[in-house]
Amino acid sequence: MYKRQAPFEFATATRVLFGPGRVQEVPDLVRGLGGRKVLLVTGTRPARAEPIRAGLERLGIPSASFRVPGEPTVELAREGTAAAVDSGCDAVVAIGGGSALDAGKAIAALAANGGDPLDYLEVIGRGQALTKPSLPFVAVPTTAGTGSEVTRNAVLGSKEAGVKASLRSPMMLPRVALVDPDLLEHAPAEVLAAGGLDALSQLIEPFLSIRAQPLTDALAREGMQRSARSLRKSVLHGPGPAEREDLAIASLFGGLCLANSGLGAVHGFAAPLGGMLGAAHGALCAALLGATLELNLEALRSRAPDHPALPRFRELAVLLTGQSNARAEDGILWVKDLVHAVRIRGLRDMGLTDAAIPELVTKARAASSMKGNPLPLTDAELTALVERSM
Repeated sequence: MYKRQAPFEFATATRVLFGPGRVQEVPDLVRGLGGRKVLLVTGTRPARAEPIRAGLERLGIPSASFRVPGEPTVELAREGTAAAVDSGCDAVVAIGGGSALDAGKAIAALAANGGDPLDYLEVIGRGQALTKPSLPFVAVPTTAGTGSEVTRNAVLGSKEAGVKASLRSPMMLPRVALVDPDLLEHAPAEVLAAGGLDALSQLIEPFLSIRAQPLTDALAREGMQRSARSLRKSVLHGPGPAEREDLAIASLFGGLCLANSGLGAVHGFAAPLGGMLGAAHGALCAALLGATLELNLEALRSRAPDHPALPRFRELAVLLTGQSNARAEDGILWVKDLVHAVRIRGLRDMGLTDAAIPELVTKARAASSMKGNPLPLTDAELTALVERSM
């Protein structure tokens, strides 16, 4: 029977540039955005920003540098904002993984709006709305995982609260996302594994989300197939040009999907776990993905057999396995096998104890990402999900 498509909205104001070798275009992009002095936000390998700095210098655009040594925190956002303001920077370029991009996004927003991160943070802050557009911001990912180059939020950790929370606003969208797949060429296997499975979860969860819609469905289907054919090979044998392109596109599409259709229980747990354990976000998502799919499938079959997400589990299996006769369970087994093959540890090995599970469940239930899960999971189901991920 025909069912009318529910209204939907697909939002992005980011100009996306994709292609090998395009990182050299960043200085001209900054000039086009009117940047007169640039804060270069880098990850753990600041040397990767040197060609951009040199290119800016050739154009007569001075720059200052700010290094992000790990996943961004409230304290680091304060430091970076002070660096931008004190240096008189009127534009921000971030080159690195998701941590560097999120930090750059937060700095560009706070430098333009003033105030403290806790004025604007969700959950642990006052949640005030940003009122001014961010400083012109160019995002250049060097990993393939978070899709942060096209999302409207920055995740910041708080040591005091033991949790991660988002600084979120449409005005935080980067002006330009420049995705150069060649920047993945020398990425370590563990970075490719954790990032790739984060990207895969950000394609799967929007596809199963209660906010799923045709535009994100199309991106998710394409991204999942690219991830399925290239992630394992890239981690185990190194990414060639074709694999680098697949992983970069999967990550980019995952960012667009999550920004428009939300996420689910994987990220609902990953946010508080990141604050509790200090483990890498992508590795946490990877450890949770198989059990989350399994618990959601069981819950839908037992409590909501007519739910529109249920048949998508079989389609998901077909997309991942490449087998037209694949069952829903085959897709879950494929995910678990991939996680094992690329050597992702369980949550216990990352430091989670049995005694901490009730606190984790309480925090995860309140996470904003949980709102997109196909259906609300009970505390017993959430507990079982964590126990299966240990």
